[in-house]
Amino acid sequence: MPKINVNVKWSGKKFDNIELDTDESPELFKTQIYSQTGVPPERQKIMVKGGILKDTTDLNQLGLKDGHTFMMMGTAGELPKPPPKPVQFLEDMTEAEVMEALDIPPGLENLGNTCYMNATLQCLRVMPELQQSLEKYQGGLSGVDNRGNLVASLRDLFTNLSKASDGFPPLVFWQMLRQAFPQFSQTGQGGIPMQQDAEECWSEIISVLRAKLPKQEEDKNFIERYMTGELKTVTKCAESSEEEETVSTDAFNKLSCHISINTNYMISGIMESMTEEIEKHSPTLNRTAKYQRKSLVSRLPQYLPVQFIRFFWKPQEQVRAKILRKVKFPLEFDATELCTPELQNKLSKAKLKMKEVEDKKIQKQREEKRRKLDGEDGSSSMDVSTEEEKIDWKEYLDPDLVKDVGCNPTGQYELCAVLTHVGRSADSGHYIAWVKKDTNEWYKFDDDKVSVLQDGEIERLDGGGDWHTAYIVLYRAKKLE
Repeated sequence: MPKINVNVKWSGKKFDNIELDTDESPELFKTQIYSQTGVPPERQKIMVKGGILKDTTDLNQLGLKDGHTFMMMGTAGELPKPPPKPVQFLEDMTEAEVMEALDIPPGLENLGNTCYMNATLQCLRVMPELQQSLEKYQGGLSGVDNRGNLVASLRDLFTNLSKASDGFPPLVFWQMLRQAFPQFSQTGQGGIPMQQDAEECWSEIISVLRAKLPKQEEDKNFIERYMTGELKTVTKCAESSEEEETVSTDAFNKLSCHISINTNYMISGIMESMTEEIEKHSPTLNRTAKYQRKSLVSRLPQYLPVQFIRFFWKPQEQVRAKILRKVKFPLEFDATELCTPELQNKLSKAKLKMKEVEDKKIQKQREEKRRKLDGEDGSSSMDVSTEEEKIDWKEYLDPDLVKDVGCNPTGQYELCAVLTHVGRSADSGHYIAWVKKDTNEWYKFDDDKVSVLQDGEIERLDGGGDWHTAYIVLYRAKKLE
């Protein structure tokens, strides 16, 4: 059934022309209402024939027509307590003062189903080295090189975002993206741009940056240094022990996490994708035979994207359907299990030292908490654990990895961005970016609406239902303190 526009009446107010896709779940519709009214989905009571709209209701069975008006009950939340001191109200501030006071960066305006592009750009912007590399790009927007124009427009967009105080319209970049990759120019009924796949947008942008960003030391650019890893692949014939195995080394810009009925954790999905069985001609047997290909990481980049393979083609429905299975991903990721024995050996010493440092931090936090509970004055304590340990990491890092600028010399990562999708197919739904702010806070970039959340909200993005589900996660190498 086509999308329709409906209205919602709530608390004496009317919200018109809310888009409702009857092929999607009611939870997605409730999320849209939440963005308009501030009433969380779990508090919404939407009246329909037969009672209250449930998350399991099939919207196609309600016989809804364009212009239908829903009645809704629900509260937006508890009223805040009066402030203890006089404050300056946000409405009395300028836009720049509001953004500065709340420490919230600008979002990107949706130009018509461009959330896939906006979410991708906000995730890529978390890498300061990329922005520094873009600033060195000398190309302009007047040339006939469409891909060069795309890089120049990305440079200018990031520059404008650093100065903006409110939602910014990425018009020039969108135009350059469609010129470089015409598939993003597809339109639907009424000439409205069609929803696109954020992973495809991500991959196309990375491919252009890899080809166009200026080279630095050893004739490599940002993508080649900081976002490119290496896989060592061993291919062995399963039907002939006499046939010699073959070894190859290939570059990668992201890892894949396959999702099967047994996949519960990201690491297992990645390992499954790195082992596969193929059939090809065997020179030893002189016939088609089965081979096993197993890959291990021989170089870890500083920035490691992981794509969850959530979409698959359903030929009967002619749609790229979505796997909703819950797959947990960690806020901190030890990637050494994915590596070759040689690389594991190089990473081991620094890995153990980092764990020792982390354990000491946890112990210190526990001691400080205990002292507060016991009413002790921490400032008078002579506990030597309060002194910061200065570590000479040269003693623990492998010399070869130190020379390899842009690699991860410890194998330890922290999550810095998540690109999510909500909806049942790749051709519909909505994309959002979640970007790390500091120790336990995150920015949620829902196009031009930006808010601050806690770690707990990020852990809810692992799937298992119709809520926002991680599609691409971006890890960065942990800093050495």
